[in-house]
Amino acid sequence: MSSTESPHLRAVPVVPPSRPSRVADGEQLRTVTLPGVELTVRSRPPARTGLPPALYVHGLGGSSQNWSALMEALAGTVDGEALDLPGFGDTPPPQDDDYSITGYARVVIRHLDASGRGPVHLVGNSMGGAIATRVAAVRPDLVRTLTLVSPALPELRPQRTALPTGLLAVPGIVSWFAKATREWSPERRTRELLALTYGDPARVTPEAFALAVEEYERRLELPYFWDVMARSARGIVDAYTLGGQHSLWRQAERVLAPTLLVYGMRDQLVSYRMARRASAAFRDSRLLTLLESGHIAMMEDPGAVARAFRELLADTATTTGRSAPPRG
Repeated sequence: MSSTESPHLRAVPVVPPSRPSRVADGEQLRTVTLPGVELTVRSRPPARTGLPPALYVHGLGGSSQNWSALMEALAGTVDGEALDLPGFGDTPPPQDDDYSITGYARVVIRHLDASGRGPVHLVGNSMGGAIATRVAAVRPDLVRTLTLVSPALPELRPQRTALPTGLLAVPGIVSWFAKATREWSPERRTRELLALTYGDPARVTPEAFALAVEEYERRLELPYFWDVMARSARGIVDAYTLGGQHSLWRQAERVLAPTLLVYGMRDQLVSYRMARRASAAFRDSRLLTLLESGHIAMMEDPGAVARAFRELLADTATTTGRSAPPRG
């Protein structure tokens, strides 16, 4: 994959967040210097030494905070850490201006190669699911198992509720939306976001809502917030249009790692009907369906996702080295 990287990286000013994101009790943040980016990594010390490593990759508009609940639930199962992708959380934008799925996958691969933690149990949500799929396809040596929560894989007929998110990729739309909603309070912005991503926003506690508002306020202070959203959304749309061996569905078929697919029946961004296609594409897959969850099941029902993840590890513990028969 590294052979496709552009040799002409453009240096741009690095603008760090004015204030860091929240760190939950028991979590740690550290900065990792990689070619072209200063990557922020969130981790939680494992319950004991010797646990296998896991890496969590968030989706569009998210951050490593999206994994705090699941990391805590799995602290006795894996040695987990979560990335802030370039432009999100506490990680500044990439110096090469590459917001493509491939560009983000390169960052994940660079981190795993530099840290020496691979192979890992790789977990991705939404856009992070597409990134994780690409990583698992091109670098199978880095991935023990793959867990995808509402992965953003190409849909020919997206749900109507997902169209506004897709429109972020249209030039000028983000600037228009930012101006049209500049009078919105952080509370209103947070309610709109929760209504879109949660199956039942009423499950969010007042304390969690207040923390979400605080994080939204912090993000709006970033001078690059809307630009990163637009460019990353464009990266997803561009990935959907790729054909041949670069197609995300073709790459899903190449994944060797045992795969857990998690879909919420109330997901407004990734249709549940894609679960059947994904189950067929990933050669060694199992499916968890959550009736009450939406797009971010690892936040809505971390207990159920953690149980399914442990079952995946138990199911594959005695089959290390097994390879599924090739397709075609």
